Amino acid sequence: MKISEMKHALAGLEAVSFRLPDGTQLPAHFHVTEVGLVSKHFIDCGGVERRETVANFQLWEAGDYDHRLAPQKFLHILQLSEKILGPDDLDIEVEYQQATIGKFGLYFDGTDFQLTTKQTACLAQDACGIPAAYIPLGQLQPAACTPGGGCC
Repeated sequence: MKISEMKHALAGLEAVSFRLPDGTQLPAHFHVTEVGLVSKHFIDCGGVERRETVANFQLWEAGDYDHRLAPQKFLHILQLSEKILGPDDLDIEVEYQQATIGKFGLYFDGTDFQLTTKQTACLAQDACGIPAAYIPLGQLQPAACTPGGGCC
């Protein structure tokens, strides 16, 4: 999700709600504690220099059970952050504390902001000798073999 998409979604909401990838809703008393610009300058395993820049939101919850972040307040926070984020319509990355700080992608389903899982990847698969048809082990689907089907 881009910053402009979030602003558009917030403008039509009466309440702000976030859900984790497993569907669990964040407590209504969460805070947006930071909006920042995160730049990463790195070299991939193939020797290619790369840069990534995202807008980073940090969500946090505490014992302040009466706190509710209204969409208008969130929009105001985004407006204040424009001097840090600059004019680019950046992708948003969300940090949320679980067993450790988790980093998530974000999309809006029309009602809630959904935190999405992020995956690591090799950016230079051709240089590392990883075949184009490579599927990470965790993403393999069990084969639907049947007797006599010729797949076993």
